[in-house]
Amino acid sequence: MTESLLGNRNINQLAFVVKDIESANVAFTKLLGIKKVEPFLTGDSTVSKVIFKGEPTDSKSKLAFLNTPTVQFELIEPDKNPGTMREFLDTVGEGIHHIAFDVDSIQKRLHVMEKSGYPVLQTGEFTSSDGRYVYVDTLDDHKTLVELLESAEPRQTVWEKPEDDSVQPLLGTNKVEQLGIVV
Repeated sequence: MTESLLGNRNINQLAFVVKDIESANVAFTKLLGIKKVEPFLTGDSTVSKVIFKGEPTDSKSKLAFLNTPTVQFELIEPDKNPGTMREFLDTVGEGIHHIAFDVDSIQKRLHVMEKSGYPVLQTGEFTSSDGRYVYVDTLDDHKTLVELLESAEPRQTVWEKPEDDSVQPLLGTNKVEQLGIVV
């Protein structure tokens, strides 16, 4: 089997840009029957070092990472500063912003992605751990962006049982088995 451009085929994360992270957080935790987490604010530009379309930006976002048994959902509420999430919200609206993949080396994979016609849109550093990310522009071909994640340490993506035993997934399961993209 041919190696993927990303070096693996394991989706780490489905990320949604939202206007109101609090209401989206409640809706997703109820739908999935998962433990609710509190959103947090990304670090300022001295921590996050965000570069959007080649220019430094003060872009910050509120984030919530919701873990299911199969994939992590990331909810993102961007601020008004220039960045890929703000651009997406302003032009597309709320919805799936990117699919994220863990990679061993962003530099190695970025070279492969750019050579394949997928340029860098935004780069930055993690706020809560030692790692970095890159969004590559796969929108035309894949109808969503791809994020490459490189972590110095394993990230916490394990499903945790909700505190309240009566919380159950509305669909009867919280395992994501398929992602459909209308083209």
